[in-house]
Amino acid sequence: MEKVKYRLNDPKLAPRRTKLEIPGWAGAREPRADGSREQVWHCVPFTEGAQYGIELFYPYDFELHVSTKDARLRFEADWGEPPEGGAQWPPFRNFGDSFYTYQILLDMKVPKGMAIRTEPHPRFYTDRSDTVPVAVPALVRNWWPMLFFTVFKAPAEGRTHIFRPNEPFAQIIVIPEEANFELEQMGVEEASERELQARRIYNSRPTLSAGTEWTSSTDTVFDGTYRHLHRAAKEKARQE
Repeated sequence: MEKVKYRLNDPKLAPRRTKLEIPGWAGAREPRADGSREQVWHCVPFTEGAQYGIELFYPYDFELHVSTKDARLRFEADWGEPPEGGAQWPPFRNFGDSFYTYQILLDMKVPKGMAIRTEPHPRFYTDRSDTVPVAVPALVRNWWPMLFFTVFKAPAEGRTHIFRPNEPFAQIIVIPEEANFELEQMGVEEASERELQARRIYNSRPTLSAGTEWTSSTDTVFDGTYRHLHRAAKEKARQE
């Protein structure tokens, strides 16, 4: 197992592997049963994607509201006295009115050939209030010794991003530093093989989904076909 090491400027900024909060930003604890409302954690691909990274937490004891008014960014918070050490204070700054930055001062060391990439926290995609900060994707290579700042997209006119104490505001994922792949259309034989796999799954769906079908409150039919195949594939990989 590879390790990702970190070095902190502020202990409250300690990262952790991203977790689903249920109940919370990942939805209510509703069962996969008739009449339930769909929750994002019901979806295995979303659940795996959301937990793939490392979440970063807002380390201050006060809220920060970032808003746009008359095309200008505004930062509202009770900053108090600057901390010792001479760091930029306040740690948030306008970046061309279309973006803003946070002086994060976090060092994350990943294995050779890997890099870290910032991105919005998964709760951004489930939020209905439009207040979750939107971290801008950025790839930082492992030879760079400090993530000095994170860039965020500015809220739209009249909107507000809110940073709350101990609340995640961005996610980091660890990826290969080079995207060494090319796009290529499948040949006839390979495409036929994939189509055959798809048809086999489709024809086996009544068996694979037996006992797992349910209809949501919005009349959408779900079943456990993907979940069953997912468990089987993971077990096969573990044994191999």
